Order: sequence, then structure tokens, then C-alpha cells
Amino acid sequence: MRLAAVLLLLVVTAAGSATFCEAKLRRNYYAGVCPNVEAIVRGAVARKVQQTLTTVGATVRLFFHDCFVQGCDASVIVASRANNTAEKDHPNNLSLAGDGFDTVIKAKEAVDAVPQCRNKVSCADILTMATRDVIALVRDLQLTFALSLCLQPKFLNVTTLLAQAGGPSYAVELGRLDGLSSTASSVTGKLPAPFLNLDQLTAIFATNGLSQADMIALSAGHTVGLAHCRTFAGRISGASPDPTMNPSYAAQLRSQCPANVDPRIALPMDPVTPVTFDNQYFKNLHNGKGLLASDQVLYSDPRSRPIVDAWAQSSVAFNRAFVTAMAKLGRVGVKTGAQGNIRRNCAVLN
Repeated sequence: MRLAAVLLLLVVTAAGSATFCEAKLRRNYYAGVCPNVEAIVRGAVARKVQQTLTTVGATVRLFFHDCFVQGCDASVIVASRANNTAEKDHPNNLSLAGDGFDTVIKAKEAVDAVPQCRNKVSCADILTMATRDVIALVRDLQLTFALSLCLQPKFLNVTTLLAQAGGPSYAVELGRLDGLSSTASSVTGKLPAPFLNLDQLTAIFATNGLSQADMIALSAGHTVGLAHCRTFAGRISGASPDPTMNPSYAAQLRSQCPANVDPRIALPMDPVTPVTFDNQYFKNLHNGKGLLASDQVLYSDPRSRPIVDAWAQSSVAFNRAFVTAMAKLGRVGVKTGAQGNIRRNCAVLN
């Protein structure tokens, strides 16, 4: 009887644990408390994207930097205080564009403006939704905004055009809580540097449960966004510039990033379609136009080149792999129960 009781206890415990794990994240998590949350966030994101194109790359990069440090818990958004230097002020995060932070803050304000939703949706989930939305909204903003210059205002619905021109869209899993701490010291060694080789990149992604294929797919987030000159200066300067870089591209970069360049200057990471979320990133690698050393190595190393080749040829295959990798990234370090809470202000710990 004792043995039976113990076995029963183990079965119940295991079943309870399985249910708890499955319930950590799920689609339509807010259906009972804020059923329109995804539409609210999408609307706020669309308005922000219309205001400035840098919103796209800035938001994608913010999500990545958040999840890789303490897990996807919006700790990167917390502002430093007199007695604490937060994640966002670590040297590796100082280049994060303000538009990414502003996207989350504006979306949070829009959600909390609905009485039913106020203080019911975490900043971590809002960042997750906003990242999905900037990608889905702006597959080809160049075409959209070219059209907006040609069409009469009364015939133009920019939001509709953006939605029709969307990139890979996907259902997001929700249910994350916001982290209870944010310290600059927690960032050290967690983020991939722009000079890492394939083995180093693979290893740092593996610490977060991501495969080499996931790493290559997520690296293509560099198809949008900007990079400061200092992150690639070593590849274009000196008597022997990086031989894996296209010479004409290197010359162009040297003219835009001279030795005494303003440190605030940043250039598009994709020189061909800088505001389009597409598989041009992989085509650029073929042509020696990967901006960072950690980009170009994906093609120069024969172990990763086959995936680059495949995704350069098929946007469908790339989109599928990217969505899979983003879902896996979104599960890293999720806070539940007593591990977190829902912040009233995304930039301030409760």
C-alpha cells in the first residue's frame, strides 16, 4: 500500500508538472482578461513604424538582447537608478536604438488605456508581440512608401498596405512575466560579439537551447537595422582589409566610415534592401556583403555555407526556419509564478 501510495504521488506530481510546463506559454493566453491585446499591440506598432523605419530593426534587436541575458523577461527595458546600473546601460547594450524601447512603451500605454486590460499584460509579452508585428508589417516598406508618395491620400490606407506587404507572420506564445531584476553585470559574456567565428557563435546560441540552424536563421535579423561603424571598422581599415569582404563594398564603407567618423554614425546592415525583411541577407553573404565578420563567416565557413545557399534560393524555406527559431528563442528563460510579475511601467521594477 505504501508503494502504491508513493507511485500514485509520483504520477500526480509528474502530471501536475507536465501541466504546469505546458501552461507556461500558450497562444491566446490573454483571451479571458484582454481578448483584443494582439490587435491593440499591432495597431500601436503600425503607428510607430509609420513614424520611423528604424523601429523595425530596433525592436527585433531589443527582443534578441532581452532573451539572451536573463531570458525573455523585459529586463533590458528597465532604466538604471542611482543604486543600480541596469542591463540597458551595459556597454554591449548602449547601441540599442531608442525606437525599440519606445515601441514597447507605446504599446504598453495602448494596452493599459483599455480598462479591462490595465496591468494585465506583461511587458515581456508586449515585446514578443511587437517583434512579431514589426516583422510582419514591413517586408517591403520601400514599395509601400513609394506608393504613398504617388497615391492621393484619400485612396491610401497605409496600415492596410503595410499589412498586405507583410513578412513572415506567426502565432506567438504568451504568458511570460516580467523579470524582478536588471543589472548590467548580468549581460557580460551573454551576447554574441560581431567578430565571433562559427564555433563561437554555435556555442553561445547552444547555451540558450538553440541549434546552429537556429543561429543562422536568427542572424538574418540583420536584414533590417543599423550597425555603428566601430563594429566593423577592423574589417575595412589598415593595409590588409578583410579578404572575405567584397572590395567595392569595403571601399564604400570606408568612405562612409572614415577613421575620424562620428561614433554615432550607423549604416544599414543590409546594403541592398535595408528596410525589407527578406532573404537578401543570405544573397549578400554570397557577394561578400555581410557587414559584420560574424555575418560573413556563415558563408566563408564551409560547414554553414549549405544552409546559406539554401535560404538564399528559397525565401519560403528561410521564413519557415526563422519562425521556428523565433518561437524557440521566445521560450528562453521564461518567468512564471513567483519568478516575476507584471510591471505597471516597463522601465521601472514594481
